[in-house]
Amino acid sequence: MRAIRKYFQKYWKNKIQQTKEETNTMKIGNDIYYVGVNDHQVDLFEGQYVVPNGMSYNSYVIKDEKIAVMDTVDAGFTEEWLGKVAEVLDGAKPDYLVVQHMEPDHAANIENFMKAYPDTTVVANTKTFTMMENFFRGMNLEGKKLVVANGDTLTLGKHVLTFVFAPMVHWPEVMVTYDSTDKVLFSADGFGKFGALDVEEDWDREARRYYIGIVGKYGPQVQKLLKAAATLDIQTICPLHGPVWRENISWYVNKYLTWSSYVPEEKSVMIAYGSIYGNTENAANILACKLADKGVKNIAVYDVSATHPSQIVSESFRCSHLVFAAATYNGGIFTNIEHVLNDLKAHGLQNRTVAVIENGTWGVVAGKQMKEILSGMKNMNILEQTVTVKSALKDEQDPQLEALADAIAASLCS
Repeated sequence: MRAIRKYFQKYWKNKIQQTKEETNTMKIGNDIYYVGVNDHQVDLFEGQYVVPNGMSYNSYVIKDEKIAVMDTVDAGFTEEWLGKVAEVLDGAKPDYLVVQHMEPDHAANIENFMKAYPDTTVVANTKTFTMMENFFRGMNLEGKKLVVANGDTLTLGKHVLTFVFAPMVHWPEVMVTYDSTDKVLFSADGFGKFGALDVEEDWDREARRYYIGIVGKYGPQVQKLLKAAATLDIQTICPLHGPVWRENISWYVNKYLTWSSYVPEEKSVMIAYGSIYGNTENAANILACKLADKGVKNIAVYDVSATHPSQIVSESFRCSHLVFAAATYNGGIFTNIEHVLNDLKAHGLQNRTVAVIENGTWGVVAGKQMKEILSGMKNMNILEQTVTVKSALKDEQDPQLEALADAIAASLCS
């Protein structure tokens, strides 16, 4: 088993060294340095979220009379990360390793760091140290722990760090750290996004998809953290994923306020369909055209069999009105639509207007079962107009689609 592990460690080390793009260390503020890495090897983040532009794993160093390193990085980047830390330290020894979040993409190198810098004190809360023992059974931190409570401070010199607990954003041990000197919030997984830092892409789309997928279920906890953050003078946000933010801080905070309160980001329509032979797809497309004819703008149509579920879940949080069109399959809902609906329920989607279109050659039950799932979500306005397709649309069903389009358009205007 040990030989197999060593083989794969060597394989991935060589693979990463062959293909990765280096991100240089950079100075963020007075004495604060970025020492994170980019990952272009990952295909599915957390084994489920497609990340075509990779991921960043961010880590920071604060150089003062006392030196603090903020979090580590994923296990595949040990040598690169330690090299960057050493470059910034320039021969100095770190005093503290602050661990804000124990997920392995941020905490995997704690033991390796302590081997490189054995005199360092690890700063974390009680729950974090409990998790740390589970992940690193052989690591001995006796005499090297600083256990902090919510609101505790740590003075590095001119930099004073305040620790703010953020349980379930999105693990129970999470805390964020505020540097009152440079007005920097080290936000753990908050305000992050999918994508490596050496790729230019739209922040909204990937940050929304990241937030909804990773933290979306925990809106009340995010609201509590945002309330605490509102009392701080934040001029820079340093997340554990994605870019560092120095401008328009209120704009990003407002996005999180919207997403975490489960209100639609905008008045718009998303249609998601699951079609076996194209007939359900046809009904969805005709409805989209009818909505456009009525002046409805910003209509998004998705084939659930060709679109990653995280994109549809993200779009469902963006849009105020949703339409789900599904064939009946094995006495139930077409599998991919059922998966999306259950995913939306798991992420706490609420406060939406929803319509359904169902199809089937016999025993048509998709509509009924879709409504049962939707009814289990909070404050969902399910429109009465349900269109039932028997195998393929008939000309005489056009008024039904027209009525559904009218109902959606009227609701958008209300």
